[in-house]
Amino acid sequence: MSARADTRPRGHVRRGRDAVLAAVGAAVLVLAALPVERTSVPAAEAAVFRAVNGVDVLPFVLVWPVMQLGNVLVVPASALVAAALRRRRLAAGLLLGGVGTYLAAKAVKDVVVRGRPDGLLADVVVRGAAAQGRGFLSGHAAVVVTVLTVAWPWLGRRGRIAAVVLATAVCLARVHVAAHLPLDVVGGAGLGLLVGSLVLLVAGRPR
Repeated sequence: MSARADTRPRGHVRRGRDAVLAAVGAAVLVLAALPVERTSVPAAEAAVFRAVNGVDVLPFVLVWPVMQLGNVLVVPASALVAAALRRRRLAAGLLLGGVGTYLAAKAVKDVVVRGRPDGLLADVVVRGAAAQGRGFLSGHAAVVVTVLTVAWPWLGRRGRIAAVVLATAVCLARVHVAAHLPLDVVGGAGLGLLVGSLVLLVAGRPR
């Protein structure tokens, strides 16, 4: 049995599941964008926003570093870690995904135009510096989900659980500090899943 395991072909393969995940990501992005309007917020979305934004769970000094896990600088940082661990294909995939997400997010922001929560709703609790620019979609959510998706095949069970928890925390934190509305982070997550899955289709995943 060990001999068979030793002779099993190594390398990287491309899986059809990544094409399916890319399609799911694209669908999530489109569905999140459809209800978005320039000057108003859907009632259901506003209710979810107020539920997350209006509750003080942790002080901002603890929320801020969690949010930075979606900062675009995480992309080169994670690629350097992967390269140091001799995961060169992973490092290249992270860089490719990061660039793709950055460019795609800018394109989406030009098509689906919406401001930040404090410009669309009343009684918004802004924590930290008020976010500027267009709100849809969340670049932080897109980046963290891209990194999670690209790194997923290389992670163990505990690593995957931790990564999902951290990605979810980043998305919730962006709404909590009033940087984004809920559909902004959902759209960002969809874009991240789309780009990350396309990277796996191009670069392959470990066998």
